[in-house]
Amino acid sequence: MSAVTDPIADMLTRLRNGLGARQSRVEMPSSKLKVEIARILKEEGYVSNYKVAEEGKKKILRVFLRYDSGGRSVITRIERVSTPGRRVYAGAGAIPRVLGGLGVNILTTPQGVMTGKLARKAGVGGEILCEVE
Repeated sequence: MSAVTDPIADMLTRLRNGLGARQSRVEMPSSKLKVEIARILKEEGYVSNYKVAEEGKKKILRVFLRYDSGGRSVITRIERVSTPGRRVYAGAGAIPRVLGGLGVNILTTPQGVMTGKLARKAGVGGEILCEVE
């Protein structure tokens, strides 16, 4: 298996595939950034939970997916914005709103990983990792 060049895109793809296949959870190699993204997805109500498990020396991030009462996924769209080939940065005043404020964008800022709404409130800009709706 080849090394993943963009671990965040890999994480989002695994989430998308898991939702498409109606899985209850998805697993991926863990990293601090992925755990932070999972934390925000949980805080915003897009996933039910996440857990970091150690299997030998490797840490594995398990994300428990969430569906509504009709069995539809809570996440309708999850997309990578900034890629290793094309980084996308935004100042505090230029952070775009997702779905007119109904969706969430996740940014890495000097104050850590946070949603676009929190970054605007804190007056910090950063790299826009992804958009979720």
